[in-house]
Amino acid sequence: MPPTRAQSLPADEGRIEDIDVSTEMQGSFLEYAYSVIYSRALPDARDGLKPVQRRILFQMAEMGLRPDRGHVKSARVVGEVMGKLHPHGDSAIYDALVRLAQDFALRVPLVDGHGNFGSLDDGPAAARYTEARLAPAALALTENLDEDVVDFIPNYDGQFQQPEVLPAAFPSLLVNGTTGIAVGMATNMAPHNLIEVVAAAIHLLDNPEATLEELMEFVPGPDLPGGGIIVGLDGVKDAYATGRGSFRTRAKVSIESLGPRRMGLVVTELPYMVGPERVIEKIKDAVGAKKLTGISDVSDYTDRLHGLRLVIGIKTGFDPSAVLEQLYRLTPLEDSFGINNVALVNGQPQTLGLKELLRVYLDHRIQVVTRRSRFRLARKQERLHLVEGLLIAIVDIDEVIQVIRASDDGEQARARLMDVFDLSQLQAEYILELRLRRLTKFSRLDLETERDQLKAQIAELEELLSSEVRLRAQVARELDAAAETYGTPRRTLLLNGGPVAPRSRSAAAAADLQIADAPCRVFLSATGRMVRAELTPDAPNGGIVPPARRSKHDAIRSAVDTTTRGDLGAVTSLGRLVRFSPVDLPSVPGNSVQAAAGTRADQYLGLDKNEHVVALVPLTDNPPIALGTAHGVVKRVSAGELGTKHDVEIIGLRDGDRVVGAAPATDGAELVFVTSDAQLLRFDAASVRPQGRAAGGMAGMRLSEGAEVITFTVVGPSVFDAVVVTVAGSRGAIAGTDPGSAKVSPFSEFPAKGRATGGVRAQRFLKGEDTLTLAWIGTEPRAVGADGAVRRLPEPGAKRDASGQPLEGVVTALGTAVR
Repeated sequence: MPPTRAQSLPADEGRIEDIDVSTEMQGSFLEYAYSVIYSRALPDARDGLKPVQRRILFQMAEMGLRPDRGHVKSARVVGEVMGKLHPHGDSAIYDALVRLAQDFALRVPLVDGHGNFGSLDDGPAAARYTEARLAPAALALTENLDEDVVDFIPNYDGQFQQPEVLPAAFPSLLVNGTTGIAVGMATNMAPHNLIEVVAAAIHLLDNPEATLEELMEFVPGPDLPGGGIIVGLDGVKDAYATGRGSFRTRAKVSIESLGPRRMGLVVTELPYMVGPERVIEKIKDAVGAKKLTGISDVSDYTDRLHGLRLVIGIKTGFDPSAVLEQLYRLTPLEDSFGINNVALVNGQPQTLGLKELLRVYLDHRIQVVTRRSRFRLARKQERLHLVEGLLIAIVDIDEVIQVIRASDDGEQARARLMDVFDLSQLQAEYILELRLRRLTKFSRLDLETERDQLKAQIAELEELLSSEVRLRAQVARELDAAAETYGTPRRTLLLNGGPVAPRSRSAAAAADLQIADAPCRVFLSATGRMVRAELTPDAPNGGIVPPARRSKHDAIRSAVDTTTRGDLGAVTSLGRLVRFSPVDLPSVPGNSVQAAAGTRADQYLGLDKNEHVVALVPLTDNPPIALGTAHGVVKRVSAGELGTKHDVEIIGLRDGDRVVGAAPATDGAELVFVTSDAQLLRFDAASVRPQGRAAGGMAGMRLSEGAEVITFTVVGPSVFDAVVVTVAGSRGAIAGTDPGSAKVSPFSEFPAKGRATGGVRAQRFLKGEDTLTLAWIGTEPRAVGADGAVRRLPEPGAKRDASGQPLEGVVTALGTAVR
């Protein structure tokens, strides 16, 4: 019988075993699947990063590629990551690096790219042509790595160490989202607003039993990098509850005049990860297949200076609103996003809702702060031990020197120092290594100061580590600081119901049918933006909840309750009342009112460049409207005089005069003027009889030479806690350079005077000040700068004729809080 192959092999060449192929394939596939899930495709729920992303950020931090240093070739970063940490190819590393730098993919980019990092329609340049460094936000993810805040693990060949997870000072997984395809599972998470996510995390930190509804008051929905509109929040709520759901996004489109008798659709924001070239291609295909009619041309005017601008021309005789609805149906101007919140928790893939995602992150962050505090405590205790040894030696420095000189070697000197001065081995060794210049009287004072500081810091760290409440408060403070530093206003609008296409006047009826005539509140910000918030009739204050954090443009000039298809009046600086319906205004949820999401009032109403909206007024069951002008004229116009025309003149202005304020005024209210020379006049509204629409008003306030009225307002009879805010400056100062000074005084400090008098002084000017630049009267004052950002005002309570306190930043507008 011939020998078998196994019998014919020499002993040193191994042996052959019979195995079951199906069993081997099962085992090998499971190992491969686990490797893909754990090491490549799915993010860790703690820092929100996949392994390759974590390795890129860590290696860039190790290379010192900070935001304040120069860019380096991306190929160098890829080579360092591949050679030291990542066992896979350079293309995978570079693709991950590119995504970390794309501001259209991530809500808070983590890499600052220099060069062509791609667009929504085109890929990036090769790694040898681009440069990169860490973005500021990436520092918040990698900070404190040298303080034993996370565990380190070996790299693929055991030569280097890498962090198992990053400290992550903000919830990167929720903020930036992620996408990945593993074996048998996938993840697809939407980006969110950093400020909102941090507010929800802090609320959950303070209230561990918080419900999903409470958390959604802070995080009402995703906030996509490119803006757009999210249609319907039911799917979002499902995703927040179960980890799975879907929602639809629409482009932000306005109907504009492209020329005489020619209308068009202007697209300024697209759904998430949809590029303009893809939209144009789909439009051309639909027009060629005769599925779309009414489109004359499509032009892409997108550039780096003005951003996205896609202009779609409409043929004469076609309704732009109807064409837009067809575009939503047939092109990527409307797209869907499926949420699948799969992430690794303790190395195992899990599907997580909003509360679970926040809880996993907070547990990680509490552990990071705890480990960091323990590390710092140990280092400070070690340093205190050495400082105390030095202070003992300095008391009798001569004897220390004598002991050292009398010793035969270092070992004997250390032993004698420990014996004579009762020092520890570390203290004695430290003294032997010191230079003599450190042992001076001046150094002793420094050491005593350092000892006291160390003791205070050690006590503080021990209190922090011994108290769960203090630990959570520290985590909350650091989260709040991260949101303050890296947070930006919301970009994506949220619509609870079906979306409404912008409309032209000729298509008003058709557009109105697309949305329910529900109660709403329309806000006009002090910076000239209008937004519509939905009201809940049975809820307190109509369900309107002030933002958890002050955001840009949140100083409100007017707020009017109406219905979605009701009529409102906008009083302009040229004395006109323009009727409009709020149906086309950007809509925000009542639990997340942010004026920054609104549209510019002058553009929405089609006003001239030299005309702006000064106030919104109701047009149903309203009292007479009071108006005040820059020349001190006052007028009350009866509601019956307003008529039904779209645009009417409600005051006859003299040459050079303009309206500075308007509001409904009953007989029990008071009218208030404030002038540029710091005079304030208040008098009863009953002293101004209502007049017809064409009348020019009557004398309201007597003005000094060169002075003019800078604000006019109405204070209702039921307002008891109103304050007067005034901002002073210099006429000669360059605009936007001198913040000036401000004062906040109780309105009750100002006595009432008769109409057509000069009033009383409202603020004493400081040296260099000669004019009031702004004034405002009401409750809960807010101040904003030219960019809409909030500015801090002095504390209320100043006397009416006191001087102001210097402002930290330039204030360009005043208003009240959202309410």
